[in-house]
Amino acid sequence: VSVLERQIFDFLGYQWAPILANFIHIIIVILGLFGTIQYRPRYITGYAVWLILWVTWNVFVICFYLEAGDLSKETDLILTFNISMHRSWWMENGPGCTVTSVTPAPDWAPEDHRYITVSGCFLEYQYIEVAHSSLQIFLAVS
Repeated sequence: VSVLERQIFDFLGYQWAPILANFIHIIIVILGLFGTIQYRPRYITGYAVWLILWVTWNVFVICFYLEAGDLSKETDLILTFNISMHRSWWMENGPGCTVTSVTPAPDWAPEDHRYITVSGCFLEYQYIEVAHSSLQIFLAVS
């Protein structure tokens, strides 16, 4: 259920890498459940291997949003495959966030995107994303 919730918010933010990872995770969970119910060791082993990759992906997402090392959450290349300029849905829609359009938009801003400032958030969007990934790690380990 938590992966489906995460999938919805990644779709809203057009973050293609997490959408792909979540979709694969949903498929593998279904296969893992099938393998457990039918006691198919290959499915169970595949699920266990996937959980290691899933935890690794979520650790990467945590490091990405906390900007560990050379990672920067301001780059579009990693989570959107440089297809769009979208970011986390929570950036504009977090709890208590107030979005203000900046007019006129700077010359460098693309015409099909609005240029905004976000203020007044009770919780910064990167911490919400980190909480989502931490929950996924907790569920995978348990």
